[in-house]
Amino acid sequence: MAVKLQWWGLFMNTIQDHPIGFILAAIGTFWVLLTILRWWQESQYNFKDKTVLITGGSRGLGLVMARQLIKQGAILAICARNTAELEAAKSELEETGAKVLTIPCDVTNLSQVQELIETVNNSLGSIDVLINNAGMIQVGPYQTMTLSDYEAAMNVHFWSPLYTTLAVVPSMRKRKTGRIVNISSIGGKISVPHLLPYSASKFALVGLSEGMRSELARDGIIVTTVCPGLMRTGSTENAFFKGHYRAEYTWFSLSDSLPIISMSADAAARQILAAIRRGASEVTLSIPAFIATRFHGLFPGFTSDLLKWVNWLLPAAGGINDEQRPGKASHSSLSPSALTRLNNQAMRQNNELETDEL
Repeated sequence: MAVKLQWWGLFMNTIQDHPIGFILAAIGTFWVLLTILRWWQESQYNFKDKTVLITGGSRGLGLVMARQLIKQGAILAICARNTAELEAAKSELEETGAKVLTIPCDVTNLSQVQELIETVNNSLGSIDVLINNAGMIQVGPYQTMTLSDYEAAMNVHFWSPLYTTLAVVPSMRKRKTGRIVNISSIGGKISVPHLLPYSASKFALVGLSEGMRSELARDGIIVTTVCPGLMRTGSTENAFFKGHYRAEYTWFSLSDSLPIISMSADAAARQILAAIRRGASEVTLSIPAFIATRFHGLFPGFTSDLLKWVNWLLPAAGGINDEQRPGKASHSSLSPSALTRLNNQAMRQNNELETDEL
C-alpha cells in the first residue's frame, strides 16, 4: 500500500510540475488509441465482391469513388441522367478489366428508382452498399431563388435518397446486413449565403440520414452521413448561377480551387470509403470544414453573425435575376485561370467537361 501511495504521489507531482507535457502526452496517447481502433474497425469490412450502387456516379465525386471501389474489388453499378456521361464513365472504368453496370435514371422519379433497384438486383445480386451521391447546386442571392429552385434541390437531395433507401431496405433487412451512405455537405450543417436551396435540402438530408441510422441499426443496416467541405471535383462547370452569374461563378470556383481550404476528390473518396468500412455514423471532410462545424455547434449565433458579414462581400442581386446559367456559360476573366488550376484539372479528370471542351 505504501508503495502504491508513493507512486501515486510521484504521478501527481509530475502532473503539477509538467502540466502541459502531461496534457500533450494524454492527447498523443488518445490519438494513437483512436487510430488503432479506426484501423481495426476498417479491417473488419471490405468491398471485395460486394454489390455497390452509386447514384450520380458518372462524374465528379461519384466517379472518383467508383474508381477506388473497383480497385477494392467491388461489383459496381452506377446511375445518372446523362447517358453520354454514363458511357464515358463506363469506358474509363472498364479499362481496368472490371465490368460496370450503368443505368440511365432520374433518381427524383420514384418509378425509375424502383426500376433501377430491380435491375441492379436482377443483374448483380442484392445491393450491399448504397451510396446516395446525386446532387445539384444553385448559386445566387436569395432574391433570385424561386420556389422551383427549392423544390428541385429537395427532390435531388432529400426525396431521391429517400426513394433509393426505401427500395433497398427490404432486402437488407431480410439479410440483416447492408450499408447506406448519404453524401450531404457542410452546407447541411451551416447555412452558407447564396446557397439557400442547397443548404436547406442538405439539412433535410442530414436529418433523414441521422434518423435512419438510429432506426435501421436493429436490422443490421449501418447508415453513414458524409459532410464534405469544399472539394475539387470540377463540378463548378455543371452548377447553376443566378443574378450576376459571372461574379457568382468566380467566387464559387475560386473557393473550390484553393488548396488550403479545399480538398482533392481523391482524398475525399478515400476518407468516405474508409468511413463506410468502419461503419462511422458521420464524417466531416477537410480540416476547415471540421473546425467550422464545431465552431458553429459551440457558437451558432456568432457564426450567423460572421456569415452576415460574408454575405456583404458577395455579389448583390441583379444581373439576370432569377434566370440561371450553367457554370460552363458563366466563365469570367478570373475563372477559369491559373488561380483555378487545381479545379480545372479536376474537371478534365472527372468527366465534368463535354467532349468538345476537353
